[in-house]
Amino acid sequence: MKVIFDTKSLYYLPQYLPVNKELNAIGITTIFVFYEGIHDSIIKQLALDSDLYSIWVKNEEEAVDFYEKEQADWVFFANSFPYLDRVHQVSKSAQLGHGIGPKASYYSKSRHSMSVRFVEGDYRKKRLESMFPDDEFVDVGFCKMDPILNGELSKDDLLKRYGLNKQRLTILYAPTFYPSSIEKFPKDWPADFQGYNVIIKPHYFSISKKQYSKQLGLLNRWSKFENVYLAKTEDYSLLPFLEVADVLVSDASSALFEFALLNKPVIWCDFLKLRWNYRGIFSYKFKRRMDQDYGDYAAIAVHSKKYQDLKRLVEEQLENPKELESIRLELSEKLAGKLDGCSSKRIVEYLTKKI
Repeated sequence: MKVIFDTKSLYYLPQYLPVNKELNAIGITTIFVFYEGIHDSIIKQLALDSDLYSIWVKNEEEAVDFYEKEQADWVFFANSFPYLDRVHQVSKSAQLGHGIGPKASYYSKSRHSMSVRFVEGDYRKKRLESMFPDDEFVDVGFCKMDPILNGELSKDDLLKRYGLNKQRLTILYAPTFYPSSIEKFPKDWPADFQGYNVIIKPHYFSISKKQYSKQLGLLNRWSKFENVYLAKTEDYSLLPFLEVADVLVSDASSALFEFALLNKPVIWCDFLKLRWNYRGIFSYKFKRRMDQDYGDYAAIAVHSKKYQDLKRLVEEQLENPKELESIRLELSEKLAGKLDGCSSKRIVEYLTKKI
């Protein structure tokens, strides 16, 4: 059996790698298809370090040409793909989303039918089936979390790697690129948290897309504070930071929900930088961007209405980390399904049975 992972963006890797590990463990050949971009040298080194067999393409047209030539049993995608009809002449396709959370795009990317889509939990499965009754959806859980759930990461080793003080509690700030809270944070905000380690893990787009250059400028400024570790491009995976952190600060990102799955306290920033065409009479665009369950998911965290509330909320959550435990546990099944560390195994079992 042969499996290909279409890796258009670097941040797809944390979802793919646990599945790749299970496939390799039973001797199945895998190929990672990377797309040329600004961080090619970093990605090539990451592929080498992770012992990934990879090829490079310029665009989706080159990618589908390769898929037709290779004729793998399965091709994995993390999002939609415009040439599925050609892929399906030679291979089956599998969709494996790269995150969970409140954005409506989670559901819209199923408009282009894959052979199968692996989803997180019975709730999401049933909702997708009602929207796309002719497609196949399989509840496997959230495989991205398998390495943490299986104890593959060491907190002490990670703190040492990032040069953080083991005697301090650690705050993880992991904003998304849009709509984001980054521009609403003060230019010297890490100084307000000098007694803590602060890890800043921005979305990949914040450091790679020209339209977010102002965000990158702020991130680089914050990285100069002695208590701050700013994640680099090669720190593509959020998992080590989820393991290390004691509390997470974020906005409407999948990071917020992934951290909550570990039953750790989360602070949701409601102060966001919205483009002019998302404000006022155009606010419906923001609501359309968010999922219909946005309001229900909001209960998983305490909310910071403005930056000035943040330090107090961080202190309160660290002193009472179990305050919202019951809600986090209740919503975890709805968000991610089974959290037993076996999601990747379930995916591989399905792949092998269908060949």
